[in-house]
Amino acid sequence: MKELVDQIKAEYAVFVENADAQVVKGNKAAGARARKAALNLMKLMKDFRKASVEAAK
Repeated sequence: MKELVDQIKAEYAVFVENADAQVVKGNKAAGARARKAALNLMKLMKDFRKASVEAAK
């Protein structure tokens, strides 16, 4: 589960970097990368939820 949390942190860092580049600099390509990172984060969060529920049993 620790590895999953580390993956979430890394993907979130990618999202923040690219989202900031889109908002501040108007970089359209960074916006696409931020959206991709958001989708990956969503998948990782679902995996985390499953793992967390299993660990709580």
